Amino acid sequence: MDVYTKPHWSLSALLTIDVQRDFTIPRTPALIPGTREIVPAIQRLARAYRSASLPIIHVIRLYLADGSNVDLCRRARIEGGGKIVVAGTEGSQIVRELLPSPSILLDEGNLIAGEIQSIGDQEWVMYKPRWGAFYGTRLGEYLGQQGVNTLVFSGSNFPNCPRTSIYEASERDFRVVLVKDAVSGIYDQGLQELRGIGVSIVTTDECVNPLASLSRPHE
Repeated sequence: MDVYTKPHWSLSALLTIDVQRDFTIPRTPALIPGTREIVPAIQRLARAYRSASLPIIHVIRLYLADGSNVDLCRRARIEGGGKIVVAGTEGSQIVRELLPSPSILLDEGNLIAGEIQSIGDQEWVMYKPRWGAFYGTRLGEYLGQQGVNTLVFSGSNFPNCPRTSIYEASERDFRVVLVKDAVSGIYDQGLQELRGIGVSIVTTDECVNPLASLSRPHE
């Protein structure tokens, strides 16, 4: 790592991407292989960030039942009655293990309208209309307000939303970290390509350990 890409853990934020029930529950049509298995690692990351009083942003997809806000490659499926993270359904909700309280529900109307939902101290949910977390969202502005210069990525599914979001973050001069055992769909060529643009590839342990020194004394 060089001086410009080395993570600044005390100025970092954790992003969880698309860890929603439709993508993680076995035997659902939209299950993404490997996503259920990474939930415990993301849960550890979320706990570490809460203990350190650092920001967590859960970035999600929400589709309207009529398909009007859906990517072109999935629009016909939703228009035909497909149920993938459709607003108002159980499957659109974030996996309970990642939330500060399992009773939290998404305010889907306001999220789709572009609002950022607060769900805890230094913890929010944000809707993204396409693959990338920065596309058509207030994420860059919001991170600037929090003084963040390092983004730590976790979630589903690497070839699509995490990878696109990582490249968007790099374009905006954020220091970028990918937690490889907390992202589904990882493959070696993709990791090699990320290293080529200065992304730090770490394990959950390698992320949690430096955060421990930042934790509040009573935690």
